[in-house]
Amino acid sequence: MNKKKIGFLLTFFFLSILLLSACGSSESTNEQPEEGSGEESASNLELNEEGVFHFVASGEFKPFSYFDENGELTGFDVEIGKALAEEMGLEAKAEATPFSGMIAGINADRFDAAVASMGITEERAQKVDFSDPYYISGAQVFTRPDSDIQGLDDLNDETEVAVGLATTYETLAKDYTTNIQTYDSDVTALRALDQGEHDAVITDLIVGEIAIEESGFSLEPRGEVAGVDEMAVAVKKGDENLLQEINRALEAIKENGTYLEISEKYFGRDISKQPES
Repeated sequence: MNKKKIGFLLTFFFLSILLLSACGSSESTNEQPEEGSGEESASNLELNEEGVFHFVASGEFKPFSYFDENGELTGFDVEIGKALAEEMGLEAKAEATPFSGMIAGINADRFDAAVASMGITEERAQKVDFSDPYYISGAQVFTRPDSDIQGLDDLNDETEVAVGLATTYETLAKDYTTNIQTYDSDVTALRALDQGEHDAVITDLIVGEIAIEESGFSLEPRGEVAGVDEMAVAVKKGDENLLQEINRALEAIKENGTYLEISEKYFGRDISKQPES
């Protein structure tokens, strides 16, 4: 083989390598994050701590948020918050704080959001923005077995009603009585009722039933569930980027089965839908 032919083959060989390298580089450069993906969207968020979704729950609203035997904050709300963080490509940081201070804390930038069974109301919507609802619930009256109270219509200024402070249940109670006592925890209100204080408690039906089952309270639900409450994630007023990303993540965990898995773990059904009557 003469030198000219060898030179030609070497030139062809090196050109082929360069061409393949260019193609590989082009393919790599053109790989963009999937539109609406968590990592891409999260980069546009203004969070209290970069890369961290810092959210709060009350820690006193079992099974939605509570401390387990190891002292870890857990529950339906907490697991939903962590699932949203993962879908958004963020680290989750869950913290317990009294329900009555959550909106002020959001607006003071102490945390990014409340994933805390917060019902959407007109009054709250003036102070924070709400995501799409992530579950549906309703209020229930609980009394001791010897009570004559049969439901909301039996409440009046002669009956003392205990509720969680700054909850939708406090708002509901005010429609029937001015004789209201408030607690930082709905479960604490139920415990006080069981111990002979107050005449009734208004709280979430599921919360009341589980508190009765696990704590052995001698209490009963009375009357029908009052209306429908839509529970949503609360964020600072005007934080459109975070709100849109939470809504995207919420839709995603519903579609991929994560939401249903968490809901069935705690309730045996999908609580984003109204139960069949």
